[in-house]
Amino acid sequence: MASILLSLQGAVSQGVLWGIMVLGVYITYKILNISDLTVDGSFALGSCICATMIVNYEMNPFLALVVAMLAGVLAGAVTGILHTVFEIPAILAGILTQISLWSINLRIMGGKSNMPLLKVDTIFTGLVEKTGMKQSMISLIFGIVIAAIVISVLYWFFGTEIGSAIRATGNNEKMIRALGVDIKKTKMIGLMLANGLVGLSGALVCQNSKYGDINMGTGAIVIGLAAIVTGEVLMGKIVSFKAKLTSAVVGSVVYFMIRAIVLQLGMSANDMKLLSAVIVALALCVPVAMEKYRIKHSYNPEGGDE
Repeated sequence: MASILLSLQGAVSQGVLWGIMVLGVYITYKILNISDLTVDGSFALGSCICATMIVNYEMNPFLALVVAMLAGVLAGAVTGILHTVFEIPAILAGILTQISLWSINLRIMGGKSNMPLLKVDTIFTGLVEKTGMKQSMISLIFGIVIAAIVISVLYWFFGTEIGSAIRATGNNEKMIRALGVDIKKTKMIGLMLANGLVGLSGALVCQNSKYGDINMGTGAIVIGLAAIVTGEVLMGKIVSFKAKLTSAVVGSVVYFMIRAIVLQLGMSANDMKLLSAVIVALALCVPVAMEKYRIKHSYNPEGGDE
């Protein structure tokens, strides 16, 4: 029982840190209505940049987070240019950037597939030394603070004129274009913002896990979608935008808790991607099936509803 509780505590802290990435996926998938596959590459980019800056250049861990986030913004800009300027479909533009980033990440790491951070100070080791608390608790508290700040900033930003234009672009692209809004600009900003958050999340996970890896972002888009759908199902028909943003992080935490429980029950770690796919499929299919069942049983052949 103690091992399960310890595992759940680690899963919650990990879920919050990955929740920053989920917020990035939420921006493209839910707000912009774009399937951006850059995520897998930009998450690993944030991880690799952060590890390289700290280990090879002895950069301050907090400053390394900023550099990793800016690298993610740049990756989003590349996808945005391919999509908006050269009119490549968004999903293909994301794939092209993601594939390119694998080689770029390998070069950033000096040809190494991974880089340990065991002998250097990170944000979390520094806070552990100052507070005397366990790293899992430190990462949980720090992650919640960062997530709260990001949600607050996003809530403010999407309430501004440009933020509202980005939301309108995802809702009705033709209408917002007719009103004179440059949708290329709104899409570009949305993709840059989303991948900046993904890069930041990759750097946070890198410092928490004490290693950077070029494969760290593999399957990140699936995890993001699973977390978003899970959060929406758990929190029901939420109306406020701030609650929707919060549900993305909540979904991430729940997703990693489910993973931790399944692993404790003996499931192989190699089956985690299958589990992620099943969670997404169930979360998407169950509401549709329930709605069809409700409509079918509410129909009265004799006229009117039951």
